[in-house]
Amino acid sequence: MKVTELVAQIAAPAAEKQGCFVWDVEFVKEAGERYLRLYIDNDEASVNIDQCEAVSREVDALLDELDPIQESYIFEVCSAGAERELKRPSDFQRFLGSQVAVKLYSAKNGRKEYVGILKEYADGDVTLEDGQTFRKPEIAQVRLRVTL
Repeated sequence: MKVTELVAQIAAPAAEKQGCFVWDVEFVKEAGERYLRLYIDNDEASVNIDQCEAVSREVDALLDELDPIQESYIFEVCSAGAERELKRPSDFQRFLGSQVAVKLYSAKNGRKEYVGILKEYADGDVTLEDGQTFRKPEIAQVRLRVTL
């Protein structure tokens, strides 16, 4: 089992106690340091610092006990954020009708980023309300986009 899957599994009960769920887990290297990031969310998309802190304490103790990561790392628990990345089919289904930014690996019609309302998601392909469809292999990232 991958570290990220293990952390998601052990963090789920701690998040649930705070009225949240695990949105994502990353284990990445940045600026020479390893970071283990646990993103949590709730149905209202309104995770607060107290919830993050409570989940952090509980999961950190479990990680110390299980010791699944041999190298040193920095552990962080944070909200999924207003402009979160959509990764799973359930993420796309949940946010149909929301404004998103679609980033492409290569430019299409001279642009690598498109913004619009998410109309459809099927087998990794994304369609915006204006009719533009992006195929899964060309999509680098899809994030929610907040406009004021």
